[in-house]
Amino acid sequence: MTGPVAPHPRLDVEALLLDPRVHIIVCCGSGGVGKTTVAAAVGLRAAESGRRVVVLTIDPARRLAQSLGVRELDNTPRPVAGIRGRGELHAMMLDMKRTFDEIVEAHSSPVRAAQILANPFYQSLSSSFAGTQEYMAMEKLGQLKASGRFDLIVVDTPPARSALDFLDAPARLARFLDGRFIRTLLVPTRTTGHGYFRVLHAGLNFVTSTMTKLLGAALLSDVQTFVAAMDAMFGGLRERAEATARLLRTPGTAFLVVSSPEPDALREASYFVERLISDELPLAGVVMNRLHTSRVPAISAAQALAAAEASADAADPDVAMAGAALRVHAQRLQIAGVERARLAGFRLAHPRVPLVGVPVFADDIHNLAGLRAFGAELAAGTL
Repeated sequence: MTGPVAPHPRLDVEALLLDPRVHIIVCCGSGGVGKTTVAAAVGLRAAESGRRVVVLTIDPARRLAQSLGVRELDNTPRPVAGIRGRGELHAMMLDMKRTFDEIVEAHSSPVRAAQILANPFYQSLSSSFAGTQEYMAMEKLGQLKASGRFDLIVVDTPPARSALDFLDAPARLARFLDGRFIRTLLVPTRTTGHGYFRVLHAGLNFVTSTMTKLLGAALLSDVQTFVAAMDAMFGGLRERAEATARLLRTPGTAFLVVSSPEPDALREASYFVERLISDELPLAGVVMNRLHTSRVPAISAAQALAAAEASADAADPDVAMAGAALRVHAQRLQIAGVERARLAGFRLAHPRVPLVGVPVFADDIHNLAGLRAFGAELAAGTL
């Protein structure tokens, strides 16, 4: 004989937002589940509760600006007008190249910075090199935390499984900087005054000539010049990335996984949950968005459909309208039943992960009034 089933833990978003120990909230999830809306609503509700908040989006799309009713966002925190109460809300969108430029300018002499910024290899690296966006996201997050301007940073990650790749940025950066190719390129720049380096440099002539054939003399020269100019900065880059990675693993950080009750979204949510748990990252819980609920629970789907069928041929327009409303109600209840079954499976797979639900909204949310209503539903919770 089995005992009563323990209730599934509920995610208390309001308590999370008001907890002064929480300084970073990272929203992650697949595309199309309303992750940016959740991030914006969380930021707005926290700001209107008295906190100084910045919402940082890594997603290159402009959904955050649209959600906040802001015309345009860039790499600098911009204040959002219309906030109620004593708090503050700022928003910004990561500019990968501009963030890299800021690092160079802040940690190099003016002459050395100009050399790096003008280097063709650097220009390519800072604009499109694989992994640069994730590392720059770590850098920008670290900058925001170190500035002391905000007591809560909300991060809106890209809508893909790569959304958590920025967690691996320090390790990938270390592998890149410690790689044999980079060390080989650095050796010719450190030969002055050391006989053994001159011997080693002579032994590398063959390697250099081979790379020249593969890359071309101009590109190899650009790469060597870039590596030599950046050499003094590499240690600082890695240290800051590793410090931010440690920050994301402290109790002051909370990860929210955003999903919807669709099968693909639930599979992606499971991936994020399992990844966060396996990496021992502080998972706060799952926000289940766009749930279908009924405001008239006393009428079952079968009863609503039967009443709708009975009024299908009614001559009275009011009766016909009531029948149409009952049919919509029945469809909504049927969808809600399917969603409950899917959620039961998700809960069974993740019995200890707190959940909170938000009902589906009839219209897109693109202003502060809509975000307030969404935040209120999020705080109340439908699960």
